[in-house]
Formats: sequence, C-alpha cells, structure tokens
Amino acid sequence: MKLVKLADELKSTSYPGRGIVIGRSADGKKAVTAYFIMGRSENSRNRVFVEDGEGLRTQAFDESKMVDPHLIIYWPVRVLGNKTIVTNGDQTDTINDGMKEGKTFEESLRCREFEDDKPNYTPRISGIMEFADKDFTYQMSILKSDEGDGDRCERFTYAYENPKAGEGRFIHTYMGDGNPLPSYCGEPTKVDIDACAGDIDKFTSLVWDNLNADNKVSLFVRFIDIESGKYETRIVNKNK
Repeated sequence: MKLVKLADELKSTSYPGRGIVIGRSADGKKAVTAYFIMGRSENSRNRVFVEDGEGLRTQAFDESKMVDPHLIIYWPVRVLGNKTIVTNGDQTDTINDGMKEGKTFEESLRCREFEDDKPNYTPRISGIMEFADKDFTYQMSILKSDEGDGDRCERFTYAYENPKAGEGRFIHTYMGDGNPLPSYCGEPTKVDIDACAGDIDKFTSLVWDNLNADNKVSLFVRFIDIESGKYETRIVNKNK
C-alpha cells in the first residue's frame, strides 16, 4: 500500500466522520494514537471530550440541547492493563469486558455490528494497542454493512506487528459527505506521521488543523512511551 501524508488524507474530504490513527513516532520511542469526531447535526456537534482516569468519555456540551444520547455518549478510550482500546462507540466497553473474560479483540466484537442509524449504518471502527517486551503491536477493526444493506454485516480485522517508526494506519467511518453517508472502504490507510518528529503538540495541531473547520468537533491524542508505559494526552474541543 502506498504511504500517504496524514495531513493530505485528513483534508481530502469534508466529512470523514469519526477516525482513528495508530502508529509509531518518528523516533521509534512512542506509540501514537488519535481519535476524532465530527458532526453534521446539532446533536452530534453538541459534544466535548473529557479525560476520565486513564480513559476518555464524550459529554454533552450543553445538556439542555441534548436530544438523544444514543450513539453520541460513550467511552472512546479505555485502558486494560497493558492494552489501550480506542473506538468510535460503546463497543469500547464490549472489547474491554470481552478481553477481561479471556476473549481476543476480534472475538469480543463478534456480538456487535454496525450502528443502527439507518440509512447510514455507520461502521463501528476499533483499535487496540498492546505493550509487551519493550515493544507494541496493534490491531484495527471495522464492522460495516454490505454496501448499505442493513441485513448483512462485514467484519474485517487487521493486525500490525513491529510497527515502523514514523508510520501509522488511519481508518474512518465515511469516505466523504453524502446522503446516505458512504461507508469506509478497504484496508486502513498507511499514513506518514514522521513530520512531527515525536512532538505531541505538533502532531495534535497537524490533525486538528487539517480537519474540516465546519464539521470537526473534538480530538484526542495520546503518545505512550513504549518502554515505560508513561503517556501524554492532548484534547481539543471546538466547544469551549
């Protein structure tokens, strides 16, 4: 797969929806992840990210304007021992609970499908980073409808070992704006995250600045030291 610049990929469409990036910093020392949300409706835009312990949750910015918390309020990030889980919905808890029971990442998602937001049937995208022996591996998953057919779920899981410094993978929910919204297609995109040279603030700015200004809502970024497990987090909310 051709390597593309993350900035170019982010700005190539006005509405990628929700997106997950996972990779390795240019200096090779940190695991990198980012999760962003976008919104077209007032309800979707009425959100902020809030760090809670080691994890992350969404919260209504203005509680009085929250119409339906279904598919809007959830935990995008949870940490389970040496694993960091990042998803675009409440399947974060499904993965967390399943792995506590000894299931694999893929097995934990077997009981879930795409979201029930007909006619979009928004894909459920998920990622997990696992740290061991002073290194890490990661996996990404997408559960999507069969080209808008709500009776059929397609399941894809991708595993990445010995991640290359300065590179990552990017998966998002939609290929662009539309009605209904077209689901993401293909393997997670290979992206160049080398430009920021391991600087979390530069990386955060790169992602946020290249998302569509009208539709972006919130961004979470975390850099995790591969050897020590210590991490830095940045959160950007459009609503302040």
